[in-house]
Amino acid sequence: MATTRDDRTLGEMFAELSRQIRTLIEQEVLLAKTEVAEKASQMSRSLGLVIVGALIAYGGVLAIIASMTLGLVTVGLSPWVAALASGALTAGIGYLLIRSGLSALRRQDFNPRQTVAAVKEDARWLKSQAK
Repeated sequence: MATTRDDRTLGEMFAELSRQIRTLIEQEVLLAKTEVAEKASQMSRSLGLVIVGALIAYGGVLAIIASMTLGLVTVGLSPWVAALASGALTAGIGYLLIRSGLSALRRQDFNPRQTVAAVKEDARWLKSQAK
């Protein structure tokens, strides 16, 4: 087994190690930024679906409530009872839609797992270099 001789001084080796550590930290920060941006993008899509769904449902719900109320009044209910029944049904449907959207948001994992794993690996590497 052949051995190679390093003619660098101890100061030069520490300077090289310092440069490598700085580069490593910069790369880890870049990875963390990328991973967090990806997670934020996933969250914004889910949140966007909730908002768009709520806006579309709002317009449709107003028309449905009006027609349901008028239909109940035509059947013979007093206007306030018809409006109350229509409103209660609409509120229940809205509640279910909101819960569904919030549930989708809760299922997403926003922890930067790749970055954490990479930082742990870097720490192990630094320990082995220090020996």
